[in-house]
Amino acid sequence: MTVVTAANLGLINLGAPATPADPARRSRAELEALALEGAELLKDAPAEEIARWAASTFGERFCVTSSMADAVVAHLFSRAAPGVDVVFLDTGLHFPETLRVRDIVARTMDVNVRSIRPRMTVGQQDGEFGPRLFARSPDECCFIRKVEPLERALSDYDSWATGLRRDESPTRANTPVVAFDQKKGKVKVNPIAAWTQSDVDTYIARWNVPVNELFKKGYGSIGCWPCTRRTKAGEDPRAGRWAMFEKTECGLHV
Repeated sequence: MTVVTAANLGLINLGAPATPADPARRSRAELEALALEGAELLKDAPAEEIARWAASTFGERFCVTSSMADAVVAHLFSRAAPGVDVVFLDTGLHFPETLRVRDIVARTMDVNVRSIRPRMTVGQQDGEFGPRLFARSPDECCFIRKVEPLERALSDYDSWATGLRRDESPTRANTPVVAFDQKKGKVKVNPIAAWTQSDVDTYIARWNVPVNELFKKGYGSIGCWPCTRRTKAGEDPRAGRWAMFEKTECGLHV
């Protein structure tokens, strides 16, 4: 069985000439300095102010990522930066309810939804690595269907926004509102990091933001259908993700 690596996914082209730096790009040092400045300036700022700062600082080299569990962050930036790119990782394993939220966002909000797909279909992945890779090695499956596509999608941007919140799980308890991602070399913006679920619910009700219907069916956190189950009363919202493994993150935020 083939082992999943960056090389056999076509991420490494040995012998290819180095790509000249884009003169429009800020350097790594400049981006890191901006992240430090933003983290200090915005540590107690409301989400709307954080969104405006990100949009004005990075312009067209900024995007929003969304899992389409809800469209709160996409909506927030549709107000702060109309026409902003919203990146959705279309793994090929999403619930229909998740794709429905994506389609509503694309149809009703002033944003540009980009559905980014893995290099391989689910069938091609089964042929290359064996069927049900998600049940045997979820980290490898997440790499193929989420981590690598995100790396590819972010190549044109200096900064991106997420919907991470500190109250979602212990692993996210120290999420800053702005940080420099050392692995990606980009500025990561988390405008609703300090929000509670109550804050999210209030925003959704005020702006009539689309929400994944699976929340009404007992799901606390929504990912790909093979690796997501309903949560029980009192469980951590992310307890339903990769429930058979010691895994709580897909790798996008670590």
